[in-house]
Amino acid sequence: MYVIECKGLKKRYGKEKLAIENLDIQLESGRIIGLLGPNGCGKTTFMKILTGLLVPTAGEITVCGYRRSEATNNFISYLPERTYIGGRKKISAMLDYFEEFYPDFDKVKAYKMLESLNLDPDSHISSLSKGNREKVQLILVMARNAQIYLLDEPIAGVDPAAREFILRTIVSNLNPGATVLISTHLIQDVEPVLDEYIFVNYGGKIIGRGTASELMETEGVSIDTKFREVFRYA
Repeated sequence: MYVIECKGLKKRYGKEKLAIENLDIQLESGRIIGLLGPNGCGKTTFMKILTGLLVPTAGEITVCGYRRSEATNNFISYLPERTYIGGRKKISAMLDYFEEFYPDFDKVKAYKMLESLNLDPDSHISSLSKGNREKVQLILVMARNAQIYLLDEPIAGVDPAAREFILRTIVSNLNPGATVLISTHLIQDVEPVLDEYIFVNYGGKIIGRGTASELMETEGVSIDTKFREVFRYA
């Protein structure tokens, strides 16, 4: 059984803009997958459709064997591209809120991640830098024991020195057997943690897929190098 399966997925905005056109994709469990492509190719749209934030124009979607619905969101922990937490609440209050709202939220795990990232739970969200707010948001997402983690640009807003540490935090706090789908343009940074890559062009068209080891064996190049080659004129 695929953890995510889409057939003939299409999403059109208005009459003219076609974000995704007839996408067929199957994702297996227990994999960390990079969804890689130029800006505007439909990566964020795809993630929002999986979570129900957007309604597809056409196509079929199953999540963990069930037709996509409000109920299948229980399988998904989603990190959007934009930071959505703020205000005068303390970090600890956000953890309490998530524990109340999500039955699979592990507050002990969240506190351990806060400690590993040197974040004080008594700090107010409004006092944090943009990068630290994004770290807190990532912790809230990764502390859930979900089957699927959808991470849209999880390291784009943090300094380069922190990216490797954050990626290690993601990997070490995964629910066993979970699938992680990472959308990013910082391919060189995320490549070491990826089990698989999917190259997506405009319209959500898959134009390449494989593993880093296969790519190195057959072409002698990294995922980042191959991406630059494929999308040089995108």
